[in-house]
Amino acid sequence: MKTSSDPRHKKRQSIIQELFSVEFHNQRVRPETTKIMGQKIMLDKIIQDAAPDFPVEKINKIDLAILRLATCELLIDKKEPEHVVIDEAVELAKEFGNDTSPSFVNGVLGHILTYAKTT
Repeated sequence: MKTSSDPRHKKRQSIIQELFSVEFHNQRVRPETTKIMGQKIMLDKIIQDAAPDFPVEKINKIDLAILRLATCELLIDKKEPEHVVIDEAVELAKEFGNDTSPSFVNGVLGHILTYAKTT
């Protein structure tokens, strides 16, 4: 598990919390969160295509926030190695999600990565 002193992990924690809460409250958020929310329709389409049995509106909101951040990091930002993004997303799912969140997030991101490499 990541240490809480890792600044990248702390930043991702904050972004996940903002992505989650912005679903319920109109609030001021950091630029990274605004960027992700600006890509929400595209990101949700990618997530939906990767998990067709799970409509986006039915996905646990914290899992969806983690998936949006990780999908953005994988396909748009491309600043971190893919395995680092996926490992971090799974750690965030363990930290914030329920018992099934880590495997769900890992599976969806695996499908997204496989699809991205074939297109």
